[in-house]
Amino acid sequence: QVQLVESGGRLVQPGDSLRLSCAASGRTFYNYVMGWFRQAPGKEREFVAGISWSSGHTYYSDSVKGRFTISRDYAKHTVYLQMNSLKPEDTAVYYCAARLASSIEWAYWGQGTQVTVSS
Repeated sequence: QVQLVESGGRLVQPGDSLRLSCAASGRTFYNYVMGWFRQAPGKEREFVAGISWSSGHTYYSDSVKGRFTISRDYAKHTVYLQMNSLKPEDTAVYYCAARLASSIEWAYWGQGTQVTVSS
């Protein structure tokens, strides 16, 4: 059974940094793309960042480009989202997701972790 378990979310102040983790288990993810999404109260879920598990190629939404970095540790089966220069508008529940590289459907999702940016 595939499981994606996020951790690392908490309350931080504007300008702070935070690293989220997503532990993946239940299958081999070599042919998958891993992604981070977020959903703020009253808003739709939006894509944040993605990484190819096999190649390490990364891509980002414009709203986080230059501030957030996605990475993966293949040996630990874990994907990270390093978030720097956090802003109040980054407040959201952050979700980890996975899709086959050949598919557009995000097939697997974690339960989410809350990030709150507030002074």
